[in-house]
Amino acid sequence: MSNILIIDDEQQICESIKFILEYEDYQVDYVTNGFDGLSKLKEKEYATILLDIQMPEINGFEVLSKAKEYNPLLNIIIISAFASLQNAISATKLGAFDFIEKPIDRDKLIITVRNSVKQFNLLKENSEMKQSLSSSGKLIGNSKQMIKIKELIEKVSPTEARVLITGENGTGKELVARALHQQSLRKEKAFIDVNCAAIPNELIESELFGHEKGSFTGASQQRIGKFELANKGTLFLDEIGDMSLQAQAKVLRAIEDGKIERVGGTKKIEVDVRIISATNKNLLEEIEKGNFREDLYHRLNVIPIEIPPLRDRLDDIPPIIESMSAEISSKYNKRAPKFTIEAIKGLQSLSWKGNIRELRNIIERIIIIVNKESIDIKDIDFLLPNNKLSLETLIDGSNSFQDFKEKAEKAFILKQLELNSWNISKTAELLDIQRSHLYNKMKKYGIEKGE
Repeated sequence: MSNILIIDDEQQICESIKFILEYEDYQVDYVTNGFDGLSKLKEKEYATILLDIQMPEINGFEVLSKAKEYNPLLNIIIISAFASLQNAISATKLGAFDFIEKPIDRDKLIITVRNSVKQFNLLKENSEMKQSLSSSGKLIGNSKQMIKIKELIEKVSPTEARVLITGENGTGKELVARALHQQSLRKEKAFIDVNCAAIPNELIESELFGHEKGSFTGASQQRIGKFELANKGTLFLDEIGDMSLQAQAKVLRAIEDGKIERVGGTKKIEVDVRIISATNKNLLEEIEKGNFREDLYHRLNVIPIEIPPLRDRLDDIPPIIESMSAEISSKYNKRAPKFTIEAIKGLQSLSWKGNIRELRNIIERIIIIVNKESIDIKDIDFLLPNNKLSLETLIDGSNSFQDFKEKAEKAFILKQLELNSWNISKTAELLDIQRSHLYNKMKKYGIEKGE
């Protein structure tokens, strides 16, 4: 259940929004003061804030700026009766997710909050996955492709050459970028990553180069951009194929001059950064379409590293499973299971369109649901993508009639939750049971969102 915080000095509005969102299964808190709202952020993690602009003592723009410092992933929706294009632009520049005009339309509120929470959960999951994947500081895999990539990283890391990493989503592009940094002469300095696809076009310039106090409405204090934060270190521009042409031009200028200028500033600031970029797009095709600058492409693509999809390096699956199994089991205070040869072969036979990210989700699901020290294909067949739940498979993998019933119920409830985007009320309604009953079942089987 996602937490929502409402910050508005009108208590009636807070209670009205709280009533609507609690009906949608959100946990909702509200405060009528901006300072109280910032205090709440230190006590609990919120997926989304609904924030008024015009408030006494501290206005919404100031709260927005400070809240983003506490948690950059936090999505903030501005709600205001003083709707104007300037307010919307200012809020977007400061990182607001969306802007809703008062009086609030119920349907727009629900849709906007739903999208906001969904994006927050995806970004959080992605951030946690990246953190866990990079915590070991090494790339896992002994296939010919991975050996070549490791050798190339070893040669390139000590140099100042810019690197362009390409590959499908979920292949581990950031892991390669971190490996380049960790083996470089800059390893004692900062590694700053920027997801270009997650930043609105209106905000990208401020995010990369920073801004001066008062440079635009709501810029209540000076902000240091990613280029400055990465000075003497490494700047990783992830999903650079999604960067706007205007931002591309400014990045190109920063590379050529070795200097940047904050938004609203006049002073040229020298920066010494090594740029590593990554994309899942074919940039040559994007150049032909007019979506990417050819001069920037050649600046970035000094050393190309292409990461093959997981389906093209199946030999890497066994060591990846072993590593993931140990890490995930530790997370749930369980002993890491052993996967039989048949189970591994079954996993290798899948298409893995989501690559390592998809594999990790499946391994986590298996560890949560299958409580065995040795895991065979018959134990997991019904949990794998594109596989139908076979009655024979379920029977063979069960030790008793009770075990069979519980396994079937676990798998069915998990599938229904996924199909309904983890909406508890909707799932309970479709299953024709009370919400409290569904919660009890989830608690019994250890089913949690993110499996």
